[in-house]
This record gives sequence, structure tokens and C-alpha cells, in this order.
Amino acid sequence: MIYTKKSPALLIIGILMLAWGWLNTGNAVDGMQSWLLRSAYSDHLKVKEKFDAELRVATEIAKTDGKPAPQMSMPKSKFDAAKAGQAKLSFIFGGAFAVFGLLVLAWKPKEGHADYYLSVVPGFAFMFTIACVVRWWLDPLFANWGRLVKDSGALSWDFAKIFNLNYVVLGIVIGIIVANVVKIPAWAASGVRTARLFLKTGVILLGALYSATELAQLGALSVVMIGVFVLGSVGLVLFLGRRMQAGNSMTGILSAGVGVCGVSAAVAAAPVVQARPVDIAYTIGTILIWGVGCMFLFPTIGQMFGMGPVQFGAWAGTGILNSAQVAGAALAYDPTGIETLKVAEIFNITRVLFLPIIVVWLAAWYVKHEEGAQKMPLGEVLISKFPLFVIGFLLMFLLSSTGIFTPAGHYQGKYFSSEQVKEDNLLRPKEVRALEGELPKVTDVVQLQAVRELIEKRKLSSRAQDDSLKYVARIKDLDPLAKAAIEKASKVAWHDSKIIGAFRDWLAWLFSIGLTGLGMQITAKTIKQAGGKPLIIGGIVGTIKAVGSLIVVLLFVREFI
Repeated sequence: MIYTKKSPALLIIGILMLAWGWLNTGNAVDGMQSWLLRSAYSDHLKVKEKFDAELRVATEIAKTDGKPAPQMSMPKSKFDAAKAGQAKLSFIFGGAFAVFGLLVLAWKPKEGHADYYLSVVPGFAFMFTIACVVRWWLDPLFANWGRLVKDSGALSWDFAKIFNLNYVVLGIVIGIIVANVVKIPAWAASGVRTARLFLKTGVILLGALYSATELAQLGALSVVMIGVFVLGSVGLVLFLGRRMQAGNSMTGILSAGVGVCGVSAAVAAAPVVQARPVDIAYTIGTILIWGVGCMFLFPTIGQMFGMGPVQFGAWAGTGILNSAQVAGAALAYDPTGIETLKVAEIFNITRVLFLPIIVVWLAAWYVKHEEGAQKMPLGEVLISKFPLFVIGFLLMFLLSSTGIFTPAGHYQGKYFSSEQVKEDNLLRPKEVRALEGELPKVTDVVQLQAVRELIEKRKLSSRAQDDSLKYVARIKDLDPLAKAAIEKASKVAWHDSKIIGAFRDWLAWLFSIGLTGLGMQITAKTIKQAGGKPLIIGGIVGTIKAVGSLIVVLLFVREFI
């Protein structure tokens, strides 16, 4: 079969991206970018104002001394960095797409691996281009609209934030529109099918952002919560499926999909319950229609309850069915940070790790309830169907815990270092006096010692001291300046790893591309496949799981990282 479709589309995409990169190297699009990147442009104006003032002073001094005017260059601002970043990506990928575009036009169709791999490039370029449009234009556009509407008084809340109209949700929505209205072009079809590869690659790289220290605090909680809700959901689907006579194969595969991790679990469980293609289709349809709703509802409900990163991450990682949709909801809730996504994936990975247990359970259940069922080679099934991306995630986590990416024991991609605190970041005399005035309010001996040590050294010395001071900052009626001093000392003692920063950027792109492609796989036909008993069973169990885990999270999960 020939996969590559001759089309100038890839070449055109490459040329357009090169043009955008060129426009960003100069001032041609500064007017548009200054509005889209309002915060960065505001920083740019401050940097320019400071530079102009320094230049004027230096020029006056040089004039007084009879010397020529100094040659000074303005420091780069966040606005300059954002433009340079867009230009760099545009040149790299635009150039690659243009070269491959010429290759596609010159390619003589011939079956083989080269043909298949070449056919993937146009689809990737299609998803990447949409991701760029969403991240560089639509995401900031809606963010600005949300703030403007709120500031104008038309609404008392930011509609873009409440409804999570960020690059994640917008990418998925555009993907759905493309698939159901515009239709995916034939030349892009092969590449679009690789969307899950980007999501799973993102999850693998996400492992580098974790450390054993974080898992020590979150791991036990995630195992207990996931154990209860996974096993409970599987058991409830098996019970309802038998009562509603949905068929053992359908019930078995649906229980894995709804109870564990969506499509991956359904595919892994299919051999042991001898599922038919129609069973898999109905299960995937149910998971998709439920998951799409969750990606929109969970973030909105989370905003309403004022949930923090740990709480929302725990809820999303427990209550949403599919791994990709967990990432989508977490990124929709917090598109600029990584904390929510990390917590959600800890719970999600913990859930996936229950898959071998569920497969064994379903195999035994199916043999018991299906007349004439044959025993399956469980060891072979577990090895062949266990998700490889989970192994990759765990490997990256182990490497991260050794300190290969950033010092071992880091939190959320940051590491503690008292030695790296600069002189100008030490507490100022008025901040020290504010802390001294609050000493009588500190009754705990350990916390009191932590405050005294902070007063003496004007900076934090250890993580243990940092943990103790967090409790001091919560003391009722604490002087605002003293509280601000504690928060400042904590902030400057934690440092970002450059490697982790690069990982975060690439993670955002991987998930953006993957979720855009995921949206293109959600069609009206697929959603219709969910109808009947599977949708009813999945809806009942999914709702119980989502509401139950929300209650548990609100009652027992705290923002303890």
C-alpha cells in the first residue's frame, strides 16, 4: 500500500513558517505581538525605560568628560526572548518541512518503510502548525479578552480562565472541528494517527520532573485512593454488566477501560476476555465521549471549588478515564505551570500500574462466567500488552532521583540551595525587624528556632527550616511584612534547573501537538458508537467515580507540597 500522497501542502506549510520566523527577527509584527504578549511587552517597556535612563546618564557623563557617547546595547527582555523563540522554532521546523515538502513532490511512490515514514511528516506538520497557531495566537488572544472583559466590568470574572479557554482546550476543539467539519486532508491522515505517540512521549519525559522525595509524600496517598477507586470501578462495571446482560466480553473490556486507564487498558484486556472488534469500538466510544466531557467539566469545577495543584491533580488522575484526557484536563486547569500535571500523572501512573492485577482478575472472571471460555497465557499477555510508556516514565523518574537532571530530591523541578542565594536577595533590615517583632507569637520550639536562624543569617539554611517556616507564615494575625519576608526567603532559596526548564517547554509542545491530534480522532461516528448499554454503564460508574473521588480529595487531600 502506498501511504504518501503527493501534495504541495507540506512545502507551503514550510514556507509559511519560514516567513513567520523572518517576520519575528525584525519589527514587522511587533504591533500584533505587543498585544498578544501583553505581559512580556510590559516587561519590555520597563527594560527599555531603564536602559534609556542609564544611557542618558552615561551620555551626560561622557559629554562632561569630553568623551564620545558610549555604545550600549539594551538587555533582552521577555518579549524579545518570546519573539526569538518563535523565530527559532519557525526556522527549524519550517526549513525541515520545506525540504521534506520538496521530497514528497519528487518522491516516486513505492511500497516500503521509507514511504510510510515520509507519509507521516505532512500530518505531523499539520498538527504542529495548528499547535503553533493555538499557542502563539489564540491562547494569548482569549487570555487578553478574558482580562479585558473582567476589567471593563462587563463580567466580575475572567471567562477565559473559568472556562479554560487556553491552548490545550482550544487545540482539542480545533481538532474536533477539523475532523467533523473541515475533514482531515488525505495527505495528513497518516501523521494525524501518530498523535498518541506525542502524548506518551510527553508522559515519558514527564518522569524527569519527579523525584523520590515527592513520591514519598504523594505515593502512599495515590496508591490508597487509586486502589479503592480502580478496584471499586472494575467491580461495579462487572456487577452492572451482568445485571444488564451486556455480554461478558463487552463487560470485561469496559470494566478495564472505565476502571483503569481508558483505551490502553481496554486494548490490554481485550485478549483475556476474547473481545470482538465491536466490543472494543463501543468501549472506546464510551471512554471518548465521557473523557471529552471530563476535560471541560473537571477544570471548571476545580476553579469553582478553588482547588490547588495537588487537589486537582489527585482528582483528575483518579476520576478521569483515559491517560491522554487526564493530561488534557490538568493542562487546561493550569496551562502555564507544571505542578498540576505532575500530580495528575503520579495518580494516573499509579492507576496504570494496577493494570496487571486487573488483567489477571478479568481473565479469572471471564473463565468463570463465560461458557466454553479457554484459559489465556496470562504471562504472555501481561508482557506484550503492558504500556511501554509507563516503563519509560519510571526509568526517567529513577534517573531524575539520582540527580542526573537536577540535584536529587528536587521538588517540582526546583532544587534547594542556600549557597546560591545572592547578596541582594538577603533579607533587608526592616524585614529582619518585622520578624523579630513577631517572635512572641511563635510558640513551637522548632519553629521558633527556625525564625531565629532566619533572622541571624537573613536567608534559609535547609529544607527543614523552610518547612517549619511555612507553618509560621500561617500564624493568625502575623505581621504582613514578616510573612512576606518568610515567603521571600523561601522563594530565593529554591532554584530552577535549566535542564528541567527545557523539559517543561518540550513537554508543553508534545502535549499541545498530541492533544490537537487527539481532537482530530474524535468524530461523530465514534461518539455514536458509545450508545446503548455500554454508555449507560460507563456513565453510571464514571459519575460515581468522579463524584466519589472529588469528595475524598476535598476532605482528605491537602496542598502539602
